[in-house]
Amino acid sequence: MGFVAGKLAWYLLCPSNFLLLLIAAGGLVGLTGRRWGYRVAWTAFAVLFLVATFPVGEWLRRPLEERFAAPDPAPAQVDGIVVLGGGIDPQASAAWGQPAIGPTAERFTSLVELGLRWPQATLVFAGGVGSLMGAATTEADVLRDFYQRLGFDADRIVFEDRSRNTVENALFSKALVDPRPGQVWLLVTSASHMPRSMGVFRQIGWTMTPWPVDYRTRRDLPSRLLIQAGQRLDQLDEAAYEWQGLLYYWLQGRTDALFPGP
Repeated sequence: MGFVAGKLAWYLLCPSNFLLLLIAAGGLVGLTGRRWGYRVAWTAFAVLFLVATFPVGEWLRRPLEERFAAPDPAPAQVDGIVVLGGGIDPQASAAWGQPAIGPTAERFTSLVELGLRWPQATLVFAGGVGSLMGAATTEADVLRDFYQRLGFDADRIVFEDRSRNTVENALFSKALVDPRPGQVWLLVTSASHMPRSMGVFRQIGWTMTPWPVDYRTRRDLPSRLLIQAGQRLDQLDEAAYEWQGLLYYWLQGRTDALFPGP
């Protein structure tokens, strides 16, 4: 029930959906003669316009991406590498017969890079189906095909294909590989997702070394303010998803801190 409730709550609280619902609801209330409904609708529209003009999503994403950094220098010895799924469309992959990988592709190409760099390391990919509707094809199925197309030995990878979220990524992967104390494990995921992921892995007692990838913000934030509604709303939704996820996991006791840090 926690998985379903979390998904349903996000559909309602996703900023772009929430603002549109406020505009629609306020307008309907206004039509009944209650003038405060129009005030709600216009306020939501004003917020929507500001978000479409200012890089609010990047401002919210920056502290997430800066929270953890990859170790420098890198460890001399790595015993295992866990790459978290996300951003893969299993249904589109099955429909078109080729891997449909979204903007988080750095997670998955990094597995090849790091696997070649540390050839003795155990490689784990964690990803089942994160959709409420489910799918016959899992993220693990898509990535197995992806690595085979690249010519990388997919038999070297332990594929965890049951997880639906970050908590299950951690729990099911740990059960598969049974990490031992003192081993060095790298955790690979998007930089903005790393704080929540590190908190989850720490909470289950698995010590990980962060290896963030998939950075989306720039060192210099945009100097020109332009209306880019689609892009800016997408950025806001992605950043809000991580911040809400941190709060939700912390309230559930799934992470070791509200905002995990190094």
